[in-house]
Amino acid sequence: MARFEMQLASDAAMGGENQADVFCEMGLAYATGRGRPVDLVAAHKWLNIAAIKGSDRAADLRADLAATMSKTDLAHALRAAREWMTVH
Repeated sequence: MARFEMQLASDAAMGGENQADVFCEMGLAYATGRGRPVDLVAAHKWLNIAAIKGSDRAADLRADLAATMSKTDLAHALRAAREWMTVH
């Protein structure tokens, strides 16, 4: 599963008109446990990246998710998104 996620993220990072949608779907998958364990930090990370890439839906979902997270988890998610954006 991690290899599949890495490939999706790499493909989306390379461009394409639906890259924000790919990241949003990854965030939703982590938030709901679809095909993987629920991980709210990872969900926020991918929703944040999708929002940065222009997804209004991801921005709304990210805000809803952030309201349920601890400050520590939120800080981890923001750091992870920032690190990913720096590399990609």
